Amino acid sequence: MGVRGLQGFVENACPGARVEVNLRDVAEEYRSNHPGRTPVMVVDALGCLRYWYSPESWVCGGQWREYFSVLRGFVEAFTAAGIKLVFFFDGVVEQTKRNEWVKRRLKNDKEIARIFQAIKRDGQQPGRAMFFLPSGLATFTRFALKSLGQDTLCSIREADYEVAAFGLQNDCLGILGEDTDYLIYSTCPYFSVRNLRLDRLTTVMFSREQLCRRLGLHKTDLPLLACLLGNDTVPEGACAALRERCLAYRSCTAQPAADGRSAAVLAVASFISGVLRGQQGARDLGAMVPSGPDPSLLCRGVESYLLPGQDSPWLLQGPNRATAGAEGGATPCSDPEILQVAKERHVRSESYLVYNVLSCGEAECSNTLEDALDAELPAQALVYRPARQRLYWVMLGAGRDPCEARPAVKEWFVHARNPLRHPELIQPVQPDIPGGTPSLRTLWLLQEPGARAQRYSTFLACFGLPTMAPEAEELQALEGSLAATCCLLSYLLLQVGSLSLEDLNAFIAQTLCLRGKSAVQLADLQLAYVDSRAVHLGSLFIRGLSTLVLANSTCGGPFRMDDLMPWQVFDGKLFQQKYQQSHSGQSPHELLEGNKLWLTEFQHLTSLICKTCNMKNRTVLSRQRGVVFNTGVQERMWESHAQLSWQPHSAPPRHRPDRSLPGRGPLPSPAGSPALHPGRGFRSQERGQRRKRFPFAPW
Repeated sequence: MGVRGLQGFVENACPGARVEVNLRDVAEEYRSNHPGRTPVMVVDALGCLRYWYSPESWVCGGQWREYFSVLRGFVEAFTAAGIKLVFFFDGVVEQTKRNEWVKRRLKNDKEIARIFQAIKRDGQQPGRAMFFLPSGLATFTRFALKSLGQDTLCSIREADYEVAAFGLQNDCLGILGEDTDYLIYSTCPYFSVRNLRLDRLTTVMFSREQLCRRLGLHKTDLPLLACLLGNDTVPEGACAALRERCLAYRSCTAQPAADGRSAAVLAVASFISGVLRGQQGARDLGAMVPSGPDPSLLCRGVESYLLPGQDSPWLLQGPNRATAGAEGGATPCSDPEILQVAKERHVRSESYLVYNVLSCGEAECSNTLEDALDAELPAQALVYRPARQRLYWVMLGAGRDPCEARPAVKEWFVHARNPLRHPELIQPVQPDIPGGTPSLRTLWLLQEPGARAQRYSTFLACFGLPTMAPEAEELQALEGSLAATCCLLSYLLLQVGSLSLEDLNAFIAQTLCLRGKSAVQLADLQLAYVDSRAVHLGSLFIRGLSTLVLANSTCGGPFRMDDLMPWQVFDGKLFQQKYQQSHSGQSPHELLEGNKLWLTEFQHLTSLICKTCNMKNRTVLSRQRGVVFNTGVQERMWESHAQLSWQPHSAPPRHRPDRSLPGRGPLPSPAGSPALHPGRGFRSQERGQRRKRFPFAPW
């Protein structure tokens, strides 16, 4: 992200470009210079996610109530200072930056593999050095900020461009983020979120003027500098030969020494300042800089930094000039009104992925914290694909015969089977809806009394759930967040054959117990052990919630969006606790912490989900997994004799009774210990031994 080497240069070799400021004072000065106007800070939300996610636990699936509390505190601090916030989120991945997106996703895959290795080795969350954002954080942060009453916008092109343009056009107080591209754009001041002290409202402002003075450049030269150093548009290797020549020339002229990255910045700046600016300079540059197979790459890179009304001396004028974002074609949606409604909802952050599919036939999903070596648990991208296929059918029906095939959707979903060399072409599948599939006009615009029931039945059908049975009526009678949880868990059980009654009990118990716990209580919850399978399941559940959001956006909103948010139904640490309790044999009464009301709800929800599964010939059976610690504090799993009934549409488990689960190693029998058998007597005895060794463990 940003310009290669520029952050280090500013931090280490250009101290004048870093200015310590108090944002209260900056806002007060703005008000004195702009009487009657409220200072507005534009926030690059994706650049702030690491700053915002401060809960101690991150590996278990997300501490969502703690996170929501952090966001509330952030908003309140700026509001108290009289500063209005406008949040921007990335809404698309532009084609010119797809290669960089793929490179980062593949790198993240390796980091996630190391995280799971550490969990299996130590039975604990890895140290902060291996920190990885919980799955779905960007998606749900949009809705969290909207629920806090904030202006939240989703971009229709690269977000940093829209942030910079908004800041310039609205004469904003500044941009808050962590991306050196904001030093390149000629826009309002850029403030660092990484250096933000919220209690004091102090941070660092980066000065373009001081940077240009240090480099001997004009502000209009900065876009070219960024491209020659390497950014998201121009790969770092594209101009490597030029940088080498610049460094060689600089060393011959006995310039002051600097570290490698800083030396490259200074050398390239010296090269730019020595080239004739203007059109002749642009022609010379084109001959001197090899830009690979696409000769317009450098031109596009420079132009990507030009905001409305701006120009560059490094671009040739005329018909050959590249136009950023000029890629076009016929969109998959042939109804202009529906496309416009989808765009407006997308920009207001009221929907998820729908506009991307309707406008360009593409959808993407970043990395998920899931164990690629656990053969029993499929990747979330594959688990939720059948639901997405039905949703694509609903989305892409505008202007087509109800039974006519829809165009394939290009998916960039990260999972172990996908090398991301090209998009996967996913065919839409017609959902089983009595009376046929309704149009988006019907689902989105119709306000007749029966419209809500039609939206609800379409939503259920897209998850392959019954739409007319008594179970559907029972589901609709539930409180919104519980109904959504039941939909998700029913779908998961139908898709993943290895899920057991213990898994179901853990999910339902944590959802109900979450109601009685504050963010502070959840922060104080301690785990003696972290189970890698439960980590994967937590991420699977969270990605399921984002699929519910996609379905709700597609089907016209049969649910309130707030009912689908993770802080209503999920906490990572609490799920870990309930998962371990459930698999160690605790009763529903113990899982529900002795609360009789929750126990009654638990029994009703469990019965409803199991009946729904039975209608699809899926019987949910017990399959207890006990947790055993050896002297190396390594995880070992054991299974009871109870077997799951495997359905034809579910992948069979790769399990042999005489071995542990794949990727977890053999189950040792310590010298002098009794033979390991999965009977209740042994499990009870083993739990007693674990209580002696781990007296504060959740079991």
